[in-house]
Amino acid sequence: MGEPGNRLANLFLRYASPFAELRRVPIIGDFLSWTSRKLLPRDTLVWIQIQHGPARSLWIRVNPRTGQNVQRGIGEPQVQQALVDHLRPGMTFYDLGANIGYFSLIAARLVGPKGRVVAFEADPEIAARLRENLSRNNFSHARVEQKAVWSEATTVSFARVDPNTSPDRGLGHVSADSSGDTIKVEAVSLDRYVTAQNSPDFVKCDVEGAEAEVFRGADRLLEERRTILLVEMHSPENHRTLAHKFVELGYAVRNLDENHVLALPK
Repeated sequence: MGEPGNRLANLFLRYASPFAELRRVPIIGDFLSWTSRKLLPRDTLVWIQIQHGPARSLWIRVNPRTGQNVQRGIGEPQVQQALVDHLRPGMTFYDLGANIGYFSLIAARLVGPKGRVVAFEADPEIAARLRENLSRNNFSHARVEQKAVWSEATTVSFARVDPNTSPDRGLGHVSADSSGDTIKVEAVSLDRYVTAQNSPDFVKCDVEGAEAEVFRGADRLLEERRTILLVEMHSPENHRTLAHKFVELGYAVRNLDENHVLALPK
């Protein structure tokens, strides 16, 4: 994107929120939507520096239509604080369902060059953006695995959500339905993966409903490594099942907010 395009994208980032209410106004809203589509295509990406929080000053490439919270550094504050509270230099951090890598960037900063970050992202397009984001910040101690995490090593169907619905495809998920924009991706289990890699000190998991399957494949890791866990729960059933499992394995479990659970080994 050239300089004029960058200026326009940054203006959009700055003023998209104030104009959001106007978009609901008949005629005016239609005109604003038409104008923004003409001036700024939906697949536009722009490099920005995060303004606040533990990711402050880090670079990330965002869609200006959806990147306001990322730019301001205000998304999921309880998750950000948990990383700050529990990650230390030299630790190994796994980010399951890393998307474009906002939390991977924070973790890479916190664990430092003597630590390790492994970011799992199944969508090949988003995994490529994640690599760009890590590289732009010179985080050579972080790497991307373009894989799903599952209960076993296998191949799974992965539903890629229409970018008109989710511009960063953040709602992509393992699916039994192969219709629509569904691709086959390699899946790994945590127990199998760590036999050849550094075991994580901290796992952050946001896998759009597959969290129960992920931890079916992590029993040995949780029993032997006593990894810190931060899990986004996408259903009440998964919340009950996993909270019970973590307690049985000797973890202290608490809710960070209505969706996220932090489990600390006792």
